[in-house]
Amino acid sequence: MFEDLRPHLIELRKRLLISALSVIVCFIICFNFWAPLLDFMTAPLKAVLPDNSNIIFTQVAEPFFTAMKVAFFAGLLLALPIIFWQFWLFVAPGLYENEKKYVIPFVLSATVMFAVGAAFCYYFVVPVGFAFLINFGGTLFQALPSIGDYVGFFTKIVVAFGISFELPVVTFFLAKIGMITDESLKGFFRYAIVGIFIFAAIMTPPDVLSQFMLAIPLIGLYSLSILIAKMVNPAPKDEDEEEIDDEK
Repeated sequence: MFEDLRPHLIELRKRLLISALSVIVCFIICFNFWAPLLDFMTAPLKAVLPDNSNIIFTQVAEPFFTAMKVAFFAGLLLALPIIFWQFWLFVAPGLYENEKKYVIPFVLSATVMFAVGAAFCYYFVVPVGFAFLINFGGTLFQALPSIGDYVGFFTKIVVAFGISFELPVVTFFLAKIGMITDESLKGFFRYAIVGIFIFAAIMTPPDVLSQFMLAIPLIGLYSLSILIAKMVNPAPKDEDEEEIDDEK
């Protein structure tokens, strides 16, 4: 059994190594620009901070490790096309020849949808969420957010939205290879709603507004995925339904 898995494990190691090296190279590049990248990341927070508040750090090494986090996060985003490409190359041997031609559409669509999700989070969710959270306690407390905590939260929620927006892309390719149909997605809809809200509760701050701002687009994307699956791989009709269609 292990001998059968050995070629796949070697291939997986190769793809993971290339992906990791691409992230490292992008990380080194982005580390030279960590300050402007950090300014871009903190812009939504600065926009809602009261005049008497500032972003601070509470530990001696916090600025340095924050710069590392910023550069790694930016490097990861920059390396995403290569990561998606390596993922496709890993699964490609198990696909038919007519399915392997989708490598470029997969890489492009996966990258674009992640970027759309990240942009939606940055320009809409983060400003609204932080405006609510900062103003909620603004009359009783002085806001002095830690830069390390903010960057950790920011990267987590942006990645959550980026991954969430991959749902239509994943659905298209799973439907293309016949693993799912529109009916299977419809049958799983109730469980998907529960899973979506659990995912939103884990990946967003502990306030209902942020959770709904992630959950609602995800529900919309799941509904869109049902339509995609119906176009790509519709469920076969029952014999009774086919007879009714023939009579018509």
